[in-house]
Amino acid sequence: MRATSAETNILNRRLCFAALCGLLVLVLNPTPAPAQVSASISGKVEDATGTGVPGATVTVKSVETGATRVVTTGDSGSFTVLALPLGQQEVKAEKTGFQPAVRTGISLAVGQEAKVSLRLKVGEFVQQVTVSEEAPVVNTTTAPVSGLVGQRQVKDLPLNGRSFDNLLTLNPGAINYSAMKSPQTSTSNGNTFSVAGRRTWENLFLLNGIEDTGSSQLAITPGGVSGQLLGIDAIREFNVLPSAYGAEYGKRPGAQVSVVTQSGTNALHGSLFEFLRNSALDARNFFDRTSSAPPFRRNQFGAAAGGPLKKDRLFLFGNYEGFRQALGVSSVSVVPDQAARQGLLPNASGVPTPVSNLNSAMLRYMSFWPQPNGPELLVNG
Repeated sequence: MRATSAETNILNRRLCFAALCGLLVLVLNPTPAPAQVSASISGKVEDATGTGVPGATVTVKSVETGATRVVTTGDSGSFTVLALPLGQQEVKAEKTGFQPAVRTGISLAVGQEAKVSLRLKVGEFVQQVTVSEEAPVVNTTTAPVSGLVGQRQVKDLPLNGRSFDNLLTLNPGAINYSAMKSPQTSTSNGNTFSVAGRRTWENLFLLNGIEDTGSSQLAITPGGVSGQLLGIDAIREFNVLPSAYGAEYGKRPGAQVSVVTQSGTNALHGSLFEFLRNSALDARNFFDRTSSAPPFRRNQFGAAAGGPLKKDRLFLFGNYEGFRQALGVSSVSVVPDQAARQGLLPNASGVPTPVSNLNSAMLRYMSFWPQPNGPELLVNG
């Protein structure tokens, strides 16, 4: 039995609808973030005597998005909550017969393993003890030393060109190698870095836990046509592990650079910007022999916005940054002078002498060189 054209169209629509629903489920379904882009909280719930409280309920709530994670303490009163989002967190512990205890002011950074302990007091459930205290910056659970470039640094520090990877040099032992590399040996159109004495191609860049590479000879270091990694407003923070990192990292022996992008929260936030550079505002440099500086026009513009689609459930964030540049570069080159254009070259004494057997057709090629506008660079040929 052959299907009619109308039946085929209905079937195609149903297949497309099913595929779209499946895609939305994959996109909207919250999944635990990998260790490179998330943080964790571990600690112990104790009573007034310092004894661990087993079976206590521990709730970790993200202040920015309202997302919650609930775990139960073990026999010793210890608990661990993995794959937590970055930012401000609130930890609450409760058990029947005790007053609930709440810890606020806990700010998590990428890759951080915060230690948070709570103490329950005997009392009625209607009473609650709240303690506001930041989690310790020093990680006492693991050995790696890392350098965090936080949200405030990314947004507020002056950054010529707005390429956020230039902030990587805020870490000890990190050097921007771009200006020192030889021509035609670049592994990227973007910046390259040497961290802790390692070679530039030994670093691993992760964007939200996924390896970030660029179109280059070795496709290792991220980069683009502009030579910049744009989108500061889309970057929340990034962390640099120079050495001695955990098993969740690897593949390359150099620095592990983990970049986390911005996301929507329960608060509306956004920005609109335009940065301008123009040669009309510039002075001539030493090699500019003309009356004005070479033409230079750069425009960097864009916008970012984020907020809730449904409070505590669904969020949206978008960012766009445009880069437009026209740049004239002054260069010093050797070109034929007026005597050479007439077939006169200096002899051993420096006296212009007609060239013997000169092919007159060669003089036509002199017009392809620009006229000299600087001093003589060569004497006696």
